[in-house]
Amino acid sequence: MRNKTDLSGFAESTMRGGVSQPGDEPVRRPAPVIIFDVCNVGVVLRAVLFSEAVVGVGAMFTATGFVDWLLRFSLLTGGVLPATLSWLIATCVLKRPLARLITPAQWAAGISMGALAGLYGCGLLAVMGLLVPAPWVASAAAGALLSSVLMAGLVWRAKARTPAATTARLAELQSRIRPHFLFNTLNSAIALVRAEPAKAEAVLEDLSELFRHALADSTESVTLGHEIALAQRYLAIEQIRFGERLQVQWSLDPEANAAKLPPLLLQPLVENAVRHGVEPSAAGAQVKISTARRGNMVVLKVTNSTPAGVGERGHGLALANVRERLALLHDVQAQFNTVFRDGMFQVRLEIPL
Repeated sequence: MRNKTDLSGFAESTMRGGVSQPGDEPVRRPAPVIIFDVCNVGVVLRAVLFSEAVVGVGAMFTATGFVDWLLRFSLLTGGVLPATLSWLIATCVLKRPLARLITPAQWAAGISMGALAGLYGCGLLAVMGLLVPAPWVASAAAGALLSSVLMAGLVWRAKARTPAATTARLAELQSRIRPHFLFNTLNSAIALVRAEPAKAEAVLEDLSELFRHALADSTESVTLGHEIALAQRYLAIEQIRFGERLQVQWSLDPEANAAKLPPLLLQPLVENAVRHGVEPSAAGAQVKISTARRGNMVVLKVTNSTPAGVGERGHGLALANVRERLALLHDVQAQFNTVFRDGMFQVRLEIPL
């Protein structure tokens, strides 16, 4: 039998309106927003393309024709590309120490590293004898200017995460405390109290755990294994409610558990499968959750059967929310796809390890 202390604590907190009292849990400080989050293929690609675009436009001012422009563009690329990559590598390696600096110091550090990167690119061309005389001051100024623009983009990207994460968190919180879900769960527990008290206790403990995660301070990411454990608790509650109508199949690869996801990402997908597959069907439906590691990627699939005549309507808002949060965390390294075929609806995610 599960620990009754947990249940009594849950009941007490519920009677107090679900508000934790001082001293119940240690205060958690939100993780600092990391502006220099450039260790990402998408960020690197966009930074390089932006720098090359600036070089291409700059070369047009002195070029006398296409061939001359191409030669000048190639020459400048030989210095700008290594300088850009050196700035990206340096900021990636130092992103956590830089995150501890105050905002003006972060800007000063980023621009200073940009100036040094500009001198580095100029030095490469000067050593090879391709740039005589070497414009040291102009190169440092160009590096500082380009790095400031890149930093502005990184700041915008970091700020874009906060409202998106907050909106997603509020949406998921509302989903967790939907009146009919809470009402049905408590009714199931009440019905089991006398006949099967151990099962009733398990239902209330699973419900308590769902609320604890929904109300906890959000972090940037959690492991896939953590999300699977939370989804299993949710499905254990719904299994009591739907009985044989809910047929759950798990196919889990332990090597995939370390993959990172935004918090409360998998559970809404599973909830969608129950709401649009099991609830409208008198005969019930199948819900399949599978994970598999494929090289440096992890494939996560959530599949559910749907009643005859029901399409993929109703799978829009939650899926758009998941897609946006996944893109903010992994950018172009993550893939999100849905398919509806032969009465089966599937969500397929590919995330890096």
